[in-house]
Amino acid sequence: MSKLSFRFYYFSLAILLFISLIISARVGAVNISYEDILNFFGHKLGFIHDNNPDSIRQALFFKIRLPRVILCAFVGAALSVSGALMQALFRNPIVEPGLVGTSSGAALGAAFVFVMGNRLAGPFANTIGPFLLPLFAFLGGLAATLIVYRLSSVFGKTNVNTMLLAGIAVNALASGGTGFFSYIARDPQARSITFWNLGTLSGADWPAVELVGVSTTLGILICLRYSKSLNALLLGETEASYLGVHAEKLKMKVILINTFIVAMATSIVGVIGFIGLIVPHLLRMMKSSDNRFLIIASALLGAILLNLADMVSRILVAPSEFPIGIITAFVGAPVFLFILINNSRKQQQGGFYA
Repeated sequence: MSKLSFRFYYFSLAILLFISLIISARVGAVNISYEDILNFFGHKLGFIHDNNPDSIRQALFFKIRLPRVILCAFVGAALSVSGALMQALFRNPIVEPGLVGTSSGAALGAAFVFVMGNRLAGPFANTIGPFLLPLFAFLGGLAATLIVYRLSSVFGKTNVNTMLLAGIAVNALASGGTGFFSYIARDPQARSITFWNLGTLSGADWPAVELVGVSTTLGILICLRYSKSLNALLLGETEASYLGVHAEKLKMKVILINTFIVAMATSIVGVIGFIGLIVPHLLRMMKSSDNRFLIIASALLGAILLNLADMVSRILVAPSEFPIGIITAFVGAPVFLFILINNSRKQQQGGFYA
């Protein structure tokens, strides 16, 4: 594959992402025209001097709508890149970022804060309260991932099949813990846990954009350093070692990167499934299994698809909001079944990556 052909896909996806951001920023409980958006930016940058700007709609756009769509793009990019990493690591196109317990661990940490947050913060609730949810969600995701990795390490070597089984067990334990906190929670707390587990972007603001934007961008840049090693790993661990790839070190680095970008995104918006599963697979069908291509293209396509899903969630029951996790589940589950059937057929013909 030529670099030029990859660049064509990057350029096309970047244009589609820009269009999706503009459309998504326009629609919602309050529709904003394209003319208004141009006027808002012109007024903000000082190109338009309007003595009577629509301050309410302008505040709505810059403080609520714009940070939401940008945060949504970063979260979609984070989940999709994480999916590409996990699929390359496990050499299986039907795994997703939550496989190693990151998402369920983050959900457990968030449920703990929803129920015990006030007691935990005490008199400092107003000061440290806003930081507890992302902090404990991140710590929960990191702890679950490290437990899975530790359980899957046998005699200093990570066994991928054992990691899959350990991930299932840790996910079940974390889900049980989240269920326990839901059971003992008061009604408002239980509703918060439920909506957070279904995914929500309603709390988007500029600090959240900065946090997820930095973590996602940094994670993608680090991922690109290991793209060639991940390509070698697709041949098998023994074959990759002949090419100078230390499989165990690579696994540890990839898992830590996955934990970092997924936990930071999940800590802000909750659990959103299937994006990390379907995006890399769609790109393989469209173009290539080369991880140098998949990492960048997954970030762009994941941002597009999650923005479209968020736009639908705001339109369906306007002026209320439909949980975005339900949208991605309804779309992702049939796609997952298609991928599963298609992958089985390809394995009979010589393997998915053949």
